Amino acid sequence: MKLRGDRHGRTSYEHPGSYEPAGRRSVGYSCAHGHTFEVPLASDVDAPAVWDCRQHGTEATILHEPEHEQKHAKPARTHWDMLLERRSIPELEDLLAERLRLLRG
Repeated sequence: MKLRGDRHGRTSYEHPGSYEPAGRRSVGYSCAHGHTFEVPLASDVDAPAVWDCRQHGTEATILHEPEHEQKHAKPARTHWDMLLERRSIPELEDLLAERLRLLRG
């Protein structure tokens, strides 16, 4: 007896030209034992500098990875920088003198 809908889940009803697979690239790695291999990665991710060798289990280093454009990051703001945004040096000196008077008094 054949059930109705027997092939459900086995066949895709989506048209083959209606989607495009994600871009991929192969990145080469070389281990300390001289073994080289490639790892498929998505085209929009940065490749890690090291990868475990499949044959030897040791760390393998990346081969010929082009340098990515360095992003210009803002320098980290320190507490002093944020304080100077709110107060001037003469104001800070007055506050320091006032607090020192309170501590000594």
